[in-house]
Amino acid sequence: QVQLVESGGGLVQAGASLRLSCAASGRTFSRYAPGWFRQAPGKGREFVAAISWDGGRTLYGDSVKGRFTMSMDNAKKTVYLQMNSLKPEDTAVYYCAADAYGRLSTYSGDYGYWGQGTQVTVSS
Repeated sequence: QVQLVESGGGLVQAGASLRLSCAASGRTFSRYAPGWFRQAPGKGREFVAAISWDGGRTLYGDSVKGRFTMSMDNAKKTVYLQMNSLKPEDTAVYYCAADAYGRLSTYSGDYGYWGQGTQVTVSS
């Protein structure tokens, strides 16, 4: 089993920045591909970002391109989501996820492991 724990959420004003962290523990796969998703009230889960197991490739959702950056520190088994120029529409619960098969996917169904989520609220 892989356990994922997110941190770093909070309440900020529009235009501010936040950095989310996701720490992995338990049985960690050397080639798993982590991702970030988010879910706003009354909406479905939305792909935010993903990174390849070696950190060499990233994917971003259209709504966050140019503002969010995903990175990873394999030694610390931690992935990060740097969020800049936050907007009220970024308000959501943000989830870290991991795909044990390293597919670098935008599809939530490909991710077998999920964290509990961290709330991000952006006020206007």
